[in-house]
Amino acid sequence: MRFGQWKTNGILREKIDRSARYIWFHASSLGEFEQGRPMMETIKAGRSGYKILLTFFSPSGYEVRKNYSGADVICYLPFDTPYKVRKFITLANPSMAIFIKYEFWANYLSELKRRDIPAFSISSVFRRNQLFFKWYGRFYLNTLRCFDRLYVQDAASAGLLAGYGIKNVSISGDTRFDRVMDVRKKARPVPLVEEFAGGEHSKRLTLIAGSTWPKDEELLIRYFNEHPELKLIIAPHEINRERLLEIYSLLKRPYICFSDASEQGDTVGKDCLIIDSFGLLSSIYRYGDIAYIGGGFGRGIHNVLEAAVYGIPVLFGPAHHKFKEATGIIAVGGGFAVYDEKTFDAHMNELSTDPDLLQTAGQSAGKFVSAHTGATGRILESLVFR
Repeated sequence: MRFGQWKTNGILREKIDRSARYIWFHASSLGEFEQGRPMMETIKAGRSGYKILLTFFSPSGYEVRKNYSGADVICYLPFDTPYKVRKFITLANPSMAIFIKYEFWANYLSELKRRDIPAFSISSVFRRNQLFFKWYGRFYLNTLRCFDRLYVQDAASAGLLAGYGIKNVSISGDTRFDRVMDVRKKARPVPLVEEFAGGEHSKRLTLIAGSTWPKDEELLIRYFNEHPELKLIIAPHEINRERLLEIYSLLKRPYICFSDASEQGDTVGKDCLIIDSFGLLSSIYRYGDIAYIGGGFGRGIHNVLEAAVYGIPVLFGPAHHKFKEATGIIAVGGGFAVYDEKTFDAHMNELSTDPDLLQTAGQSAGKFVSAHTGATGRILESLVFR
């Protein structure tokens, strides 16, 4: 990251077209990038007069998307110090700036305001326990006043901000819903996964576990080992050799890694398919009957919507309460929280033995996603391009 930041000014000097107008998007990491992606691609497709500058703070975002074709210039964002901020904005010279979700950089925002460059926050969510609303958080609250408009996900966020005198707020929803819907439409077939899920044992249900961590794997592989009527596709969050060896040691049924299944028929006779390649998960969920989303026994769950968009029920761990989409999908009956072996087994047993519940829960998940699309269009209709 430090080396990448050191290269930023050189990238801007070389690649910024001084005669063009740029819309600057900033994403902390890969998840925020996915939230902003629908807007970037809509702007590129329909507003040819603008170019896109995309910045990341985290290497996990930059290293994966540094060659993203939807942006004209991609680089790291330097640390939020006054000198680096002034240098960056002078070199980038954006016409407007769009910060995605939880990105609130005090010096960048105040400098943009000083230069009369409009700044916007999109898909943001606010909760009363955040630093802005503490008795000692006035400085951070004032940072929010630098935005020309905040496009928040829900009415609760708008109401909270209004209580502190911040009323330049629009309730637009979450652009992630638009992104996962677009991914579903463009999802490419994965023949080896399709063969595994729908081959000779097609009557068996397929559980797809995405972005899993060790605690997730202990829970679900134990259940999988005890239920021969179930197939498992597992895509661990990390795919280094040590992590894969941990998964192998837990499995007591035949398995194969995706990278080893190079020809048709390689998955025959296997009960578990381990996805040891990045970039496939969002396309693979469509081959499942039930999805388990990892991360819920750690800092927080990964993307529930990637699976729900295909109309399958989703399970996830206890660390889901800060994720609006997770609590929302539980409320409509399309998602189920797992707290331990007992609750995991109970939900899996119900879904795997009751076809009506499986279908109804899946339909509820899919409808939840489709009902919340449209945030990208609402934001773009409101923005004033200049």
